[in-house]
Amino acid sequence: MRRERVVVLALDGVYPFELGIPSRILGAADGRYEVLTCSVDGRPVRTNADFGITVEHGPEALATADTVVIAPVAPAHLADEVSDDVLAALALIRPGTRIVSICTGAFVLAAAGLLDGRRATTHWQVADRFRRMFPRVDLDPDVLFVDDHPFLTSAGAASGVDICLHLVRKDHGSRLANSVARRCVVPPFRDGGQAQYIEQPVPEQGAASTAATRAWALERLDEPLTLTDLSGHARMSQRTFARRFQDEVGLSPGRWLIQQRVVRARHLLESSDLTVDQIAGRVGFATGASLRQHLNAAIGVSPQAYRRTFQTAR
Repeated sequence: MRRERVVVLALDGVYPFELGIPSRILGAADGRYEVLTCSVDGRPVRTNADFGITVEHGPEALATADTVVIAPVAPAHLADEVSDDVLAALALIRPGTRIVSICTGAFVLAAAGLLDGRRATTHWQVADRFRRMFPRVDLDPDVLFVDDHPFLTSAGAASGVDICLHLVRKDHGSRLANSVARRCVVPPFRDGGQAQYIEQPVPEQGAASTAATRAWALERLDEPLTLTDLSGHARMSQRTFARRFQDEVGLSPGRWLIQQRVVRARHLLESSDLTVDQIAGRVGFATGASLRQHLNAAIGVSPQAYRRTFQTAR
């Protein structure tokens, strides 16, 4: 079994928590990944905390990577241009290498011109600043991560966990990703986007949550659920339910249902021999054609191609 080499680039001002995410998550994937940490000159790196870190590798490690991860730095270190030593380090990355950023690491990629014309995300608190600095990047501040191969960008802090689990899921399937999530005591897949975490007024005391209705809906994805069904279960008006759902999840009820149906369909494509039409029926899409459309919109491949990839991996 070939191990994927992942090299994490630590820059001055790095957040220690996010720097450790790739090693912790990918390191729990049954030996499928080898994770190294480097700096632009091989010297110790100052963090945004009250301690520095010593790394074992210099920038030459980037030339050996299958995947490169740019760890985030504190906002005070963000700039619209990258230093010569960072540019020189990035130039060592081989063409076609998968490049991932966590949180503000997207600023480094954008400043190097690597995200021009691409879709990307970053922490919602610095989204406006990112747009002003890099107008050529199609920024989506509402999602937890964006996969615009070979560049993947994620939102703040714990979104680094989400994107690393996405790498495991993409490389080796949902079964291993779910196993990694259990070992690390994190959810294997978080629904919604960043909108649910953006600062907003405190809900009225005693305001009902939509969580119970979401759990109810997940048990009935094969049914043609409507806003009327969901709001009726929650005992709210449709308008109140839709607003509260958007606040809590960051998606409309309709978009959330599609997302959950796609997730369930991917699991069945990986783990069963059901036909596309049968899977479509089990997850609530009216036809196989509808499943194909939504899967292609979500991850850019057909059900057959997706199944072929993971059956080969197994």
